[in-house]
Amino acid sequence: MFERLRLAADAGLKIAYSGGLDSHVLLHALVALRATHPLRLVAVHIDHGLAAQSGAWSQHCSAVCQALEVAFVLESVQVQGGSGEGTEAAARRARYAALARHVGPGEVLLTAHHQDDQAETLLLQLLRGAGVQGLAGMREAMGFAAGRHLRPLLGFSRAALRHYADSAGLQWIEDPSNADVGYRRNLLRHDVLPLLTQQWPQAAALLARAAQHAGEAALLLDELAAADLDRCRWRDTATVLSVSALQALSPARQRNVLRYWLRVRGFLAPSTLHLETLVGQLHATPRTGHGRLGRGPGEDDL
Repeated sequence: MFERLRLAADAGLKIAYSGGLDSHVLLHALVALRATHPLRLVAVHIDHGLAAQSGAWSQHCSAVCQALEVAFVLESVQVQGGSGEGTEAAARRARYAALARHVGPGEVLLTAHHQDDQAETLLLQLLRGAGVQGLAGMREAMGFAAGRHLRPLLGFSRAALRHYADSAGLQWIEDPSNADVGYRRNLLRHDVLPLLTQQWPQAAALLARAAQHAGEAALLLDELAAADLDRCRWRDTATVLSVSALQALSPARQRNVLRYWLRVRGFLAPSTLHLETLVGQLHATPRTGHGRLGRGPGEDDL
């Protein structure tokens, strides 16, 4: 694992520990590795305050960590949705914002996402009409806060984690909300994926493999976009693009470089409608004699 994920053996590891099956397996496995590797482990538990049992869950997680001699940090967050954001998405946003505060330079956040999670993510993205970036699902390794975010269990199925937990005699938290098929991910987990697995026994693994292929394609598209972006910068600025340079690209490469440009500047991915509107501006007559997209010092937007 250390070589594959380029993880230093003595790196500070912050484990997102909910107390559920998946994160308990991850924590337990890392404690076992600690016998042969100088791991510095800290378990971070986020209390969203959304369930009546959340206080008891926090106490359970603290007791487990004390028994395993793992440092334990409890963070309480307030989940506030907005702009049409559902409770699930708002909780995720609050959770990662809290986790980011605990990942310093050179440190690593570890989460227990697994193969079935990846399959569910791919299906959700397909049903949202996502592009290649979305179909790539969850990355095994990526930058996060001042450090990195790794998902070392992506190659393991939920069944494999359950087998590990049963064999080790682990006791974990069962969140009743995970059975609520009113949440789309739970609907896929409990109804759709089991139905697919009846016909394709390796459905989760195959979907996860498709996400991996999409991830490789997304990296290639980013490499192309980075090269195109260098050619399209207005007077070597980072925030303004040359319209004439963009017009020299094919429509597909125009869309690709604009998506990339917005993403590296910290903006959310544009919808298809917004992107097509932006591309349409490339063919409109600018108000001044300067053809550019974005804002430069003392200049008007296109």
